[in-house]
Parts: sequence; C-alpha cells; structure tokens
Amino acid sequence: MSEAAATQTQEAPIQVSRKDLPLSCPMPGATLWSMHPRVYLPIEDEPNKEATCPYCGARYVLTD
Repeated sequence: MSEAAATQTQEAPIQVSRKDLPLSCPMPGATLWSMHPRVYLPIEDEPNKEATCPYCGARYVLTD
C-alpha cells in the first residue's frame, strides 16, 4: 500500500450526500496525485451507508 493510501485509511471518512451519487472514487476534482482507475461505489445499497475504495482505501459515508 502506498503512503498516501495508508494515510487516507487513517483519516475520517469522507462525507457525501445524495447529490454526489453515483459515487465514484476518485471523486470529480480530486488532485492528480490521488488518481487511479475510476470505480463506482454502490454506497446507497450498503446497510451502514459506508463504502471503501478498493484501490486507495478512501472511506466514504452517506450522510443523507
């Protein structure tokens, strides 16, 4: 795991709302260093409304 990914997994989850759906990682506007192939995360289907990116480990939580 890269240092950036390790740092991301230790941070608080990124809060997203329904206006951000469909949720993809990296999100639009992400900095170039954090780029990896875009993956869509079906966060609204998860019982706890949380999702983790399989590439970078970024954690997301749906707030509404």
